[in-house]
Amino acid sequence: MSAIRRTTRETDIRLELALAASDNPDAPAGIDTGDRFLDHMLETLARYGDLGLRVRATGDLHHHLVEDVAITLGAAFREVIPEKCARYGAATIPMDDALVQAAVDVGGRAFYGGALPDGLYDHFMRSLADNAGWTLHLVVERGADKHHVVEAGF
Repeated sequence: MSAIRRTTRETDIRLELALAASDNPDAPAGIDTGDRFLDHMLETLARYGDLGLRVRATGDLHHHLVEDVAITLGAAFREVIPEKCARYGAATIPMDDALVQAAVDVGGRAFYGGALPDGLYDHFMRSLADNAGWTLHLVVERGADKHHVVEAGF
């Protein structure tokens, strides 16, 4: 399990991450960033990734908050993913009108290739990949509802 605190002039983030929800029984209900959409995306990631995730964040409710949560989450993933693990993964996610392909390599080389329809969440994914040391590709096949496209990306 990883426990990280990141404090900047704009934000204060406290995050705990375990690779199995059973290792952090308070999650995913323990997410409160003050941004309901970000909370929903993190809860989605925790639920479908079977992650034990707790996040408490305060600060700027726009760019800095989202970016700093991504940076902190990436650093936590870097700590908890074992050196010997299933290095590659891929999925195609249908969510209502959205269809998103995701592929990841957790081998330590940071790169993000994607184009989510919301620039802030595209930046979230780039910050996550950079700080986790992942190669992450998101390909949006279709989707009219930006919420569904971003959620499928998570």
